[in-house]
Amino acid sequence: MASGAPRLDGPRRGSAGTPQVALLVETSLASGRDILAGITQYVRVHGPWGLYHEARSLEQGLPGWLQAWKGDGIIVRAQNREIADAVKATGLPVIDVLGVVPEAGLPLVHVDDLLIAQMAVEHLLEQGFHHFGYFGIRGENWSESRRDGLLRALGRAANRATLLEVPRSDFFRAPWEFQQEDLVDWLLALPKPVGIMVASDQLGPPLLEACHRAGLAVPDQVAVVGVDNDDTLCNVCNPSLSSVDASHREVGYRAAELLGRLLHGAPVPAGPILIRPMGLVARRSSDGTATEDPHVALALRLIREHACEGWSAARVAEQIPVSRSVLQRRFRRETGRSLQEEIIRTRLRHARKLLAETDLPLMDVAVASGFKHQEYLGMIFRTSLGKTPAAYRREIRGPRVRHG
Repeated sequence: MASGAPRLDGPRRGSAGTPQVALLVETSLASGRDILAGITQYVRVHGPWGLYHEARSLEQGLPGWLQAWKGDGIIVRAQNREIADAVKATGLPVIDVLGVVPEAGLPLVHVDDLLIAQMAVEHLLEQGFHHFGYFGIRGENWSESRRDGLLRALGRAANRATLLEVPRSDFFRAPWEFQQEDLVDWLLALPKPVGIMVASDQLGPPLLEACHRAGLAVPDQVAVVGVDNDDTLCNVCNPSLSSVDASHREVGYRAAELLGRLLHGAPVPAGPILIRPMGLVARRSSDGTATEDPHVALALRLIREHACEGWSAARVAEQIPVSRSVLQRRFRRETGRSLQEEIIRTRLRHARKLLAETDLPLMDVAVASGFKHQEYLGMIFRTSLGKTPAAYRREIRGPRVRHG
């Protein structure tokens, strides 16, 4: 296996016996690095191949050596039509692993954007959200596919989704303060609480910073879910960003597998090969129960299971094998809340669900959610959401306009 500068005058596969493959995949993003890892995993098992690759960004043009390169195949993240046409003009088998230039007709192995969005929506619904947002990149088909997937997964609730889509050039080149002003304005206008999907993890840090500037609590008022599960980027965020693992490593493996078949004369597949996402990695931007402390995790599980049955903070603490004061201190360090605040938060989430999905009288909603009486439920709603339970029910069930 080779890397670095390609051989410009060496033998082709027909005489050398080892396929020479160029990898025009960026190293600047975790998704690109995962694709490369998947390719090398395939080659270790089914090679050898001579691999030619150099560090690059997604926006970078083609390397100067490609036109004269005597190779056998290419795997590329074709960011624009110029790159797609150039690799196609080599006459070599080419596999695209990005899919933003479908009109070029390159064989495509790609993540399944619709299923990615479905996983994000299912997670937000499980967390009790009934209002939704999407922050994406206008004109990028992968972002627009994820937007469409979100709306499809919401079904009848799609009219409670508010969209913000900005051109790539405007967002990534605009001064940080201008970005923040626009995001803060958008966030403040959203109904609360709201669950937001961002098109990729790159959009997570600015959105979460805007939440802080707007004085919005994450995840209680605004929950955020990204895509790609870039571990470094997700943990740079404050709080850490939940994200869908889109299976980019599997994309790389399957792209190499397809290229291997094409090198042996197999026909080009009729349509794209879409890879199912691995799942959602819940972190604190969308899941208030995410923690690595086993005692705090146990307390959170007990609260989740028994808060609506009337369990108190003292009863929860009795089940944990540390003193109550130690548990309270560690619980607040991990979650930013006391045990009692978490109990109220859990009861409130259940009450919101009942108000949205049932016709139970308010008194029954209060009892089923663990509140002692309807008046206490009303006080908690006004304090936490700025509205009465009845107003919340009317709002969540009434028609809403989806903003573009």
